[in-house]
Amino acid sequence: MPRLGVNIDHVATLRQARKGREPDPFWAAAVAELGGADGITIHLREDRRHIQDRDLRILRETVQVVLNLELSIDPAMVALALEYRPDQVTLVPERREEITTEGGLSVTAHRSRTAEAVARLRDAGIHAALFLDADPAEIDAGIELGVAAIELHTGQYANAREGADRDAELDALRRAGARIAAAGVELHAGHGLDYRNVQAVAALDRMAELNIGHSIVSRSLFVGLERAVREMKDRIEVRA
Repeated sequence: MPRLGVNIDHVATLRQARKGREPDPFWAAAVAELGGADGITIHLREDRRHIQDRDLRILRETVQVVLNLELSIDPAMVALALEYRPDQVTLVPERREEITTEGGLSVTAHRSRTAEAVARLRDAGIHAALFLDADPAEIDAGIELGVAAIELHTGQYANAREGADRDAELDALRRAGARIAAAGVELHAGHGLDYRNVQAVAALDRMAELNIGHSIVSRSLFVGLERAVREMKDRIEVRA
């Protein structure tokens, strides 16, 4: 059964809508853990649009499961990871104009900066991962950097029309996952996964971790966060 990392960025997004104190991501992390989350994922963006440095500091002190920090490859952001030492750092692309992450990091276009970021994290004993599209060239470039894990961007799969289009995207993920696993790198996946589409991705061979946020936080508005996490865990377990 893949581990479930619960992304709580959207809790911080709601707080930042009024620049106030609530809802506090600290409480969201605690409740997600009660619901069975295997990890807590946060994305500290350069523009600080949701998660703040204060959140990272408090969550590093309080999260009892794996804390996965998503970051850009900017050296200043990597320096923050070295200061707070999360269990895992997943390097992702960032564009100020985007509403959410639009695709995987291009290692081939930013090889030297990505390699430097990975090396700094690895030397500090931090589990380094890359968020990549299911592109053989990008995956091979990521594997060459010696990362511990590669998280496949599942946005195209999630957004594809059910039927032949989605099946084709799932097949691309399957082939990419096999490439990653064959290299001895841990296979992760995330972006756009929800209660309806997650099972097929969870069932991919050697899938070790799924990171899901928007769907869980959205459902929590109606059933509560602890139940929403438990229901997602149940969906993953059905096909795993």
